[in-house]
Amino acid sequence: MAYHWQSKSAKSSGVEDMVLLSKINEGAIVDNLKKRYLDDQIFTYIGPVLISVNPFKSMPYFTEREIEIYQGCAAYENPPHIYAVTDNMFRNMVIDKEPQCVIISGESGAGKTVAAKFIMGYITKVSGGGQAVQRVKDVILESNPLLEAFGNAKTVRNNNSSRFGKYVEMQFSSGGVPDGGKISQFLLEKSRVVSQNDNERNFHIFYQMAAGASKEDKDALGVTTPDYYYYLNQSGTYVVDDMDDVAEYKATRSAMNTIGLTAEEQYSVLSIVAGILHLGNICFAEAGNYAKPADVDFLAFPAFLFGLDQDRLQSKLISRIMETKWGGKTEKVEVTLNVEQATQARDALAKSLYARLFDFLVDSVNQAMENPRVELTVGVLDIYGFEIFKKNGFEQFCINFVNEKLQQIFIELTLKAEQEEYVAEGIKWTAIEYFNNKIVCDLIESKRPPGIMSVMDDVCATMHAQSEGADSKLLERLNVASLPGSEHFIVFSAGFTIQHYAGKVTYDVGGFCERNRDVLFTDLIELMQSSNVPFIKNLFPENTRAESKGRPSTFGTKIRTQANLLVDRLMKCQPSYVRCLKPNETKRAHDWDESRCKHQVEYLGLKENIRVRRAGYAYRRPFKKFLQRYAILTAETYPAWRGQDVEGCKHILNSVHMESDQWQKGRTKIFIKNPESLFLLEETRDRKFDGYARCIQKVYRAHKARKDALQRRKEASDILYQKKERRRNSINRNFVGDYIGMEDKPHLRQHLAKRERVEFAAVCNKYDRRFKPAPRYIILTAKYIYLIGAEKIAKGPDKGKIVEVVKRKLALEQVSAISLSQQQDDFFIIHVNEYDTLMECIFKTEFLTVFSKKYEALHAQKPSLRFSNNLTMTIKKEGWGGGGTRSLSFQRGQSEIAVLKASSKSAVISIAAGLPSDTRPSKNTRQYTGAGAGAGAGYGRGGGHRPAPSAGKGRGGGPSRAAPNQ
Repeated sequence: MAYHWQSKSAKSSGVEDMVLLSKINEGAIVDNLKKRYLDDQIFTYIGPVLISVNPFKSMPYFTEREIEIYQGCAAYENPPHIYAVTDNMFRNMVIDKEPQCVIISGESGAGKTVAAKFIMGYITKVSGGGQAVQRVKDVILESNPLLEAFGNAKTVRNNNSSRFGKYVEMQFSSGGVPDGGKISQFLLEKSRVVSQNDNERNFHIFYQMAAGASKEDKDALGVTTPDYYYYLNQSGTYVVDDMDDVAEYKATRSAMNTIGLTAEEQYSVLSIVAGILHLGNICFAEAGNYAKPADVDFLAFPAFLFGLDQDRLQSKLISRIMETKWGGKTEKVEVTLNVEQATQARDALAKSLYARLFDFLVDSVNQAMENPRVELTVGVLDIYGFEIFKKNGFEQFCINFVNEKLQQIFIELTLKAEQEEYVAEGIKWTAIEYFNNKIVCDLIESKRPPGIMSVMDDVCATMHAQSEGADSKLLERLNVASLPGSEHFIVFSAGFTIQHYAGKVTYDVGGFCERNRDVLFTDLIELMQSSNVPFIKNLFPENTRAESKGRPSTFGTKIRTQANLLVDRLMKCQPSYVRCLKPNETKRAHDWDESRCKHQVEYLGLKENIRVRRAGYAYRRPFKKFLQRYAILTAETYPAWRGQDVEGCKHILNSVHMESDQWQKGRTKIFIKNPESLFLLEETRDRKFDGYARCIQKVYRAHKARKDALQRRKEASDILYQKKERRRNSINRNFVGDYIGMEDKPHLRQHLAKRERVEFAAVCNKYDRRFKPAPRYIILTAKYIYLIGAEKIAKGPDKGKIVEVVKRKLALEQVSAISLSQQQDDFFIIHVNEYDTLMECIFKTEFLTVFSKKYEALHAQKPSLRFSNNLTMTIKKEGWGGGGTRSLSFQRGQSEIAVLKASSKSAVISIAAGLPSDTRPSKNTRQYTGAGAGAGAGYGRGGGHRPAPSAGKGRGGGPSRAAPNQ
């Protein structure tokens, strides 16, 4: 089956670039995406923006072949693909020396994480480097399964949902070689550790360990089936379709090894994961108005795994030290907790432990690959998608806020900034209306007037140790506050509704303030610092005795700060965009939910994006940068243009005969309308560079060819030195390798494996049991010797037709030895276990040289070469008769051409004396030139070899398309 990018004649589904749609409305966009999706074409362009629809199945176009197809090609040379966007981004980084980033956005389950994997995988494939670079690549790729295990989980909308945000920066040298990387993570959904909704799971690592850990580890960590643990059994969901927790656990442990975690560190990580599960099984009962453990036996295992005193663990879970100030004096009072408070303390400890462990893993990945000297970067942003559930809490509020910020970047750079740039540059432009979601961002994060987060922080500042009533107070404050963008906000009895860019979301404020405080009390920090496990102690480095000043930082403040720092970082890069769509909620392939897809098209602003791109310009560059890149196109501008930059730009565009309606001159930049016009410039530039490169290569290759020819002659001489007489006209000849022109012989090439490199190919004679010659092509690759000859088809519609077939295919590892005489003849015997093959080839010395190199590369030892004037070979068994042997005897004769006289089971070969066996090639011999595509041309390069005799004279001629079967 030919896929759509593999065949120019393949049927095209819909429009590949929606800028070319005849009608621009949501219906036309949805219909085009649907056509392509149902034909398994999941990628579509809007100019440089890639739209990706989740296929909910594995697709066949992410192989090495596609990497080759898209590498180094302009975006529109091939159909839409994430590799095209990635390649363009990577090349722009190397060419323009500017940091790049790709922003992957879309709702939960739209395929963002998979897209990020393909991007990173492509870059690691096409970028160069040696062993040290491979180490960086391995860490970058292996960080995915590790962080997914600890940071991803099954939700009702996505079986592998990222429950944290990550920004992966791949660091490169100025030449585009990977030399480091850094991962920034934010907003881990800690609350998932202690509770999950129905049909959801906790983080993958818990289930991976329960399924895949060894018996010894399970016994040591007290790990059993997931349904035993409270932190895992609340949802009743333990397995995920198409996810093998055992295999995933192996991948996670492998990733730990790759990033350099020691065995002791890995055990400590697993101890914390297991300890959290055991911690969750500690329940509390009422004792008066206070809490006590319902069963103290459940304290034993978490205390053991965390290296804590069991009594102290119990004490810190059911009591707290509080400080009171009276008359300038501070007193500490131990307060006993009730059941609800003790449960909150247990859960707070579990969440903090997991979050700190996750931070440790991210830091470990960074330590394994981060390079302090940053030259160029490609950033890949993979963040949780927009979420709307039946019940939306504090986590969804934070997640959707970050998605609003990312949507704002897209609007700023693709809709707002582009239109403003046209106006500023004096380009004729009619404004296109769009919804700017900045007003929603201000509603959430504004400080003056205060937005939702600022109001929530004020409420949390007055909570002190008690959380009761805080959420109600938050609602009261929100109801009377003059919030910015209040038309997008409604308060009701149990929560509030925000009109996000992706739709209305109603939030239940229950637990908002407690989760926003994000406080782990000092008692629990000091408890963990008392651990006798150094690894755990290091996770809690706080100085609890230091006096805190000012208001403690809240989770909302942290995520707001992180989001704005992320936006600042992204705005400093040249961005690329991948907009992911989720076609259905069933997670089934070829299931298209029309209304859901239309809603996503609307809120992603795809219609407005198409309109701006259609009316705008695909490429723009400042005059100076444009001139620097394309100056080589004309003699007047290269190597230096004498005049104003803008005039140099105009001269270049006129010299390539670009139509005047395809470009405009702004105040500081050149604008080019269509990508095809840009390709014209790039192709012309490539041809110029190609011409210069060829001149340099020609001189260098000539020099290297002379040097290599001397080296090859020496190597060949070493093989035969003092073992075999040499031919007078061959000892100083140059080696060609391919004497039959394999590139022009597809009927021969088809018998080789795809991409199998031909090391040697020539015409030869193969002798049978009766010493009758038959013409053969002998082809040597890195692993095989092919003997190809002609054969007549006996049956079928092609009866009588002569075709080339593989007569014998020998793996180099099968060759036990090669035997030759001590005379100057061209005979040699290839010995294999089954039976031997007698060959005659005038390029035998070159064949032996190449064969020896390839054999030594495979076996780390030299092949066995035997030299004797009396040789024996084993022949193939045929029919009822035995195989037996044949003998060859070599003797002095008068003719320079070998004469073979055969009897039934032996043959005598006579030939005149050649040069002495200790003859060496001369360094001053004239070098022959000319590439001989066929055997005859090869002989000319050989410096006097005679052509192969014809089969009619008892010597095999070269095979041809019409050669009879001998």
